[in-house]
Parts: sequence; structure tokens; C-alpha cells
Amino acid sequence: MELPKRKPTRLKGYDYSTPGMYFITICTHNKKWLLSNIVVGEGLCTLPQNTLTPIGNEIERAIQYIDNNYDGVKIDKYVIMPNHIHLIVILDNSGGYGNPPLQNVIGQLKSYTTNKFGNTLWQRSFHDHIIRGEKDYQKIWEYIDTNVIRWEKDCFYNN
Repeated sequence: MELPKRKPTRLKGYDYSTPGMYFITICTHNKKWLLSNIVVGEGLCTLPQNTLTPIGNEIERAIQYIDNNYDGVKIDKYVIMPNHIHLIVILDNSGGYGNPPLQNVIGQLKSYTTNKFGNTLWQRSFHDHIIRGEKDYQKIWEYIDTNVIRWEKDCFYNN
């Protein structure tokens, strides 16, 4: 049986340990709702409420661990949704030895949580976007910040 061909997920020839800002999206395997529960507009509160599951809580701890313990790596903004996470990762060379490649940082996050919760937690690979300038950064920051509010219209919402 011939496997389907996958599109390359990284920009050809780009060094992903280069200082810069990166927008990352990681999806759960088969986009299963495992990471949080979003309740939309119930009761007195009309804003959606995002409550992390035990898996989501552990992912949040792993994100905070990376932010606090990886020299030259900062998680500037993130959101944990039911079936995916978004992050702004900044590589800044502050560690003095160069940055770990972005795929290693994301690989560590995925590996740690997979070992803790099982081998079908994440979809293969991840989506990245190299943030190009302040305007691009602000647009992505706002997208992450309002992702919960727009959940029912999100491309990953599969009710």
C-alpha cells in the first residue's frame, strides 16, 4: 500500500535556530477534543469559558517549563484549545550558545506529553509561520488572544 505524500512542513533552506519569532500550531491526533472544554455563552456569562482537562493542565506546565528553563527560548503567548494549541515562540540567542532548533523545542513538548498520556496524543509534525515584523506579530497575538471567543467558527471546530 502506497502512503500518501506529505507536503514539506518547513521552509526549505531556512535555519529554524535563527533568532526570531514563530507562530506554532500543534493539533491532537485526529483532532480529538482532549485538551480543554469550551462552554459557549451559558448562564450569566456570555463569553466562552475555556477549562483545561488534566492533559491540558500538563501541557500548560510543559509550556511554562520550556519558557522558564530553555536558554534563548521564550513562549510569548499561547492558548490551549480542545484539539490544538497555538504558541508564539521567540528564539533570541540569550543563552550564549545559540538557540536549539525550533523543531527540537516543539519535539520536546510533544515527546514529554506523549510519554505521559500515550502515543496517540499528537498529530504528526506541526504548523509554523515565521513572524515577519510588528504588524504580523500583533495580528497573530490577537488571533491567539481571541481564539476561545471564536471557537465555534474555528477551522478546528468539528462538532
